[in-house]
Amino acid sequence: MNETLSNSELQENRAGKIPVKGQTLEELTRIISELGEKPFRAKQIYNGLYTNRYESWEEFSTIGKDLKDKLKEKFYFSSISVAKHLKSIDGTQKFTFESVPGSGKEFESVWIPSGDGGRKTICISSQVGCTLNCKFCATAKLPYQGNLKAGEIIDQILQVEKIVGDRATNIVFMGMGEPMHNYFNVMRAAELLHDGEALGMGAKRITISTSGVVNGIRRFIENKEPYNLAISLNHPDPNGRKEIMDIEEKFALPELLDAALEYTKVLKRRITFEYVMIPGVNMSGEDAKKLVKIARRLDCKINVIPLNTEFYGWRRPTDQEIDEFLRHLEPAGVPILNRRSPGKDINGACGMLAAKS
Repeated sequence: MNETLSNSELQENRAGKIPVKGQTLEELTRIISELGEKPFRAKQIYNGLYTNRYESWEEFSTIGKDLKDKLKEKFYFSSISVAKHLKSIDGTQKFTFESVPGSGKEFESVWIPSGDGGRKTICISSQVGCTLNCKFCATAKLPYQGNLKAGEIIDQILQVEKIVGDRATNIVFMGMGEPMHNYFNVMRAAELLHDGEALGMGAKRITISTSGVVNGIRRFIENKEPYNLAISLNHPDPNGRKEIMDIEEKFALPELLDAALEYTKVLKRRITFEYVMIPGVNMSGEDAKKLVKIARRLDCKINVIPLNTEFYGWRRPTDQEIDEFLRHLEPAGVPILNRRSPGKDINGACGMLAAKS
């Protein structure tokens, strides 16, 4: 296992090689052919990686030593390592991972079981740090240290499920980072997650969340990606949104809402708006009216999330404030869910991921 190797040994192991995790069947088939092997070998490797979840070449019993030696020369077989593992009183578990032990480049995933034991969600990261600066988000306070590769994204799921001893029913790309700023690795990971010959999860159980990267949303629509799309909205007014989300400077709210409408019309799927509730910032009666107006424009649902951080003197809304805001949203006539922030005691709730224990 890689976690037993030092940093220098890992770098030596990987020199001039490519990661085998994250490779698609098409890519493996091409590489196997270049090695002079028959294409069915690629399928064996693909199934071994993602269906059987092998973690070393020695586990591939259907592959002979000669081919294994060739594969070891071409690929490195990496696994991300767990730097921290915290458990909440509500059953949520947070995992801080490193691609290379001791590198200091940490990213987090969260296992979120529902109270009734039915829905089991893994919230996964797409970047180390983030390219954006949403004022309510702890990840934004970290330095951006790069995109995660598709294999590192998929490995979060494999590692979490192995440790908790269970399988997720849903995957959300809502951890550290802006998924649309790592589009190709995120979609490659989602493809491996969805493929019946790999991890085999239904597309409707996979959600990609964006802070509003409009060109990424339009690419998502053009490619007819089958996954759910969520937009971190957080304010119904362009000026108010600009105060808390710097992405508004590049992609203005009207343009974002046009892209959201296009998503619902072209792909004929409901979009999710995520709305972090911040008293005194975006919870007034007027804010609610504007949000209702937005919701009536298109097929959507709204996930409201109580603020979990305490930056800029902001505070979490009271239950009474939340109830009042929800009453103001009722005229929208769309599904509204209060995501009650499980895992808050371990800094695992929405907006809190910052590799902090």
